[in-house]
Amino acid sequence: MALNSAIIFKKETEVIHIESKIKAIAAATASADKKANNPAVLELTKLTEIADYFVICSGDSHVHVKAIAEHIDDELRKQGIKPLSVEGLSSARWVLMDYGDVIVHVFDNETRFYYELEKLWLDAPRIQFEDKDFLAR
Repeated sequence: MALNSAIIFKKETEVIHIESKIKAIAAATASADKKANNPAVLELTKLTEIADYFVICSGDSHVHVKAIAEHIDDELRKQGIKPLSVEGLSSARWVLMDYGDVIVHVFDNETRFYYELEKLWLDAPRIQFEDKDFLAR
């Protein structure tokens, strides 16, 4: 009986992981819709328990950062996905959107360069979100 339970748990974990990946790709795609600079999806599943994915992008101005963050929020809400919290929207230098398993970072260009999150998570695999075939799998 324990063996069957382990198999069921593994399948449920894989389903949750796929849902997280789809959510991260949806956020990155929404950022690209608003012409975000260098959107990246980092897979953190094997590196930390903070989140399964980071989505990192930047905008050219505070207005652009705010527009990107609001568009991500709108697009995910259309899919019934609401953030647990959103920080930094008023100053729009670094907007952090916490979806639990996915954390979205929308920076202005200067702040992104200063913190270099991609370098902190250098071991994290990058997910190619432009590949629409992923969703068909």
